[in-house]
Amino acid sequence: MQRPAAGTGSRQERVIAEMRRRIITGEAASGALLSEIALADEFGVSRTPVREALKQLQTEGLVEIRPRVGTFVAAPSRRDITELFEMKELLEGAAARLLALRGRVREVELLEENVRQGDLAVRADDRARYAELVEEFHGLLITGADNTKLEAHYRTLMNQLAYSRLVVTSLGQPGRAPQSEREHHVVLDLILAKDGDSAEMVMREHVRASRRALLAGLELP
Repeated sequence: MQRPAAGTGSRQERVIAEMRRRIITGEAASGALLSEIALADEFGVSRTPVREALKQLQTEGLVEIRPRVGTFVAAPSRRDITELFEMKELLEGAAARLLALRGRVREVELLEENVRQGDLAVRADDRARYAELVEEFHGLLITGADNTKLEAHYRTLMNQLAYSRLVVTSLGQPGRAPQSEREHHVVLDLILAKDGDSAEMVMREHVRASRRALLAGLELP
């Protein structure tokens, strides 16, 4: 059996990691054409690791490969975002409940500091900083749940959503940032009270509110 050339895997992984980063952060715009030739030239590799990298990114929902047409950065529809947020609601609600049941673990202390910083960012109307803190808040819930399967599904989901881009749009809606921060406070209070059921319910409503704000700020089919 023929073995792959030395270093092929590492080159492919490098292309995957960088292209994933560009898509998630919005550096590669939704709907943009991704040229295998141009990418191979940019990364200094043959087209084979680029082609395999794009196939992997397609399985993650980040690109769309259209035979005989080309490969494009995935451009989610309104329905796509709605369905993905429905899954986000389930996972984050479950995470809030699981974290509440764990007691005062390290992630809870980090959440307390997060909401303190969030209050400052909202008062200063620093949307960029608050967007970072929102991502951190949700990420701490997931890691604090201490469930590797839940976390793995969540990370894949966040990549498919390209959440770093979407959270900025959601928080750009009038009044959304201060309301979001108030909701974070309520979730944290319930976690501190070890009220898992209520923490899950409030967290799910928080995700639904974020989805409504996001869809109001997007022009989607």
